[in-house]
Amino acid sequence: MRQWSTLHPKFSFLPQEVKFAISSSPQDRAAVQVHDIGLVLKHDASGTAGFEVIVGGGQGRTPMIGKTIRGFLPKKDLLSYAEAILRIYNRFGRRDNKYKARIKILVHELDSDALTDAVEREWYDIRDGALRLPATDIARIGDYFAAPAFEAFEGDEPLLAELRAKDRAFDLWAQRNVVPRRSPGYAIVNISLKPIGGVPGDATTAQMDSVADIAEQFEFGDIRVSHTQNLVLPHIRHADLYEIWGLLADAELATGNIGLVTDIIACPVLDFCSLANARSIPISQRISERFATLERQHDIGELAVNISGCINAFGHHHVGHIGILSVDRKGEEYCQITLGGNPESDTSIGKFVGPAFWSADIVNAVETVADTYLNERHSGERLIETYNRLSKASFKEALYGTA
Repeated sequence: MRQWSTLHPKFSFLPQEVKFAISSSPQDRAAVQVHDIGLVLKHDASGTAGFEVIVGGGQGRTPMIGKTIRGFLPKKDLLSYAEAILRIYNRFGRRDNKYKARIKILVHELDSDALTDAVEREWYDIRDGALRLPATDIARIGDYFAAPAFEAFEGDEPLLAELRAKDRAFDLWAQRNVVPRRSPGYAIVNISLKPIGGVPGDATTAQMDSVADIAEQFEFGDIRVSHTQNLVLPHIRHADLYEIWGLLADAELATGNIGLVTDIIACPVLDFCSLANARSIPISQRISERFATLERQHDIGELAVNISGCINAFGHHHVGHIGILSVDRKGEEYCQITLGGNPESDTSIGKFVGPAFWSADIVNAVETVADTYLNERHSGERLIETYNRLSKASFKEALYGTA
C-alpha cells in the first residue's frame, strides 16, 4: 500500500487527506471503522486471504463510522480496488468547502450503496490491469516480515506462574502488559508510556535506549508502536519476562496499566500544536494522579479515556469510553465529556452527556463517571457495556443532578 500510494501522481491533489487503517486481528487494534479507508484482513470459506473494505469513517467535526462496501476482496485485488475508491473520491469529493472535503461526507451524501456501485464500476475496468498483484510480489514483500527463528517450547513454563505467585508487583504488571503469543513459550510485552503524572506517549532518549537494548538482547530487534501511544515487544520468551520487567522498572517503564483508566490517549495540543486552542496533557496528568492506585485501576477494569485539545479529534475522544474535548472559551479552558465511544469491532461514537465542565473540575467529573459505573455495573461488565445497558440518564444525573 505504501509503495503504491506514496507520491502517486493521480492522487497528488485529492480534495483532502486520506487515512488508511489496517487490522488483521479479531479484536480491532487500529480503529479501522473511524478512518477514511479501513481494511480488515480475513479468510473466506475456502481459507483464501482477503479484506473487508470499509469506507467513510472519520472523527473531527463530523464523526462517522465507516460503511462496509465490500465484504471480501481477494488480496491480489487490493491495490486496484483502493485505486478505484480514490478515483471516485477524486472525481466527486467536495472541493467547495474544506470541512466537507472528506470521503466520509461523500459517503454520507451519496449513501454507501451508491458509492459502492460507483467504486465497483470503476474497479471493473481496471481490476485485471497492472495493479493486480502477482503472487510472487506478495511473497517477496511477505518475506520481509517472516517470523523469526523461535526456539521450540511445548507450552507455558512453570517458572512464569511461580514468579507471578511470589511477586505481587510483577503479577499485576503481567496481568495487564503481557499477552500470549501464538508461538509456545513466547509472549507479547506491551510497554506503557503512561506513567502516573507523566505525559502520555512520551519517552526520553535514555528510556528509548533501554528499550532498544532489551529488544537487542532478548528479542529479535523488533519494536512496534501501538495506536494507543505505547510500545510493543512482540517476541519475548516466558523465561525472560521477569528480568525484562526489572530492566523496564530501572528505566521507569514498568507501569502495569495497559487498558486501564490511566492508560490515557491524549494529543499534544496547545503545548506543541498550532491547531489547538486548549490543553489535554495537564488533564491527563491529573486524571492519572487521581487514579494512581493500581488496585483501584484493576477494580475499575478496562476503561479507555481519550482526550483531544481541538475539534480535529487527534486524541480520538469520539471513541473513548470516556471522551474529553478540551476547548477555549474567552480565555478559559472547559472540557466537554462524551460517553459510550468504542474503537473496537463494535465501533460506536460517544455522546455528549451535558454542559462542559470547567477544566479544574474535569477530574472530579471523570471520577463521578467511574464511581457511577462501579455502583451500577453487573458482574463482568466493562464501563462501555454498563453505559449501553443504562443509556446516559444515570450518568447524567450523577454528573449534573438531573437526567
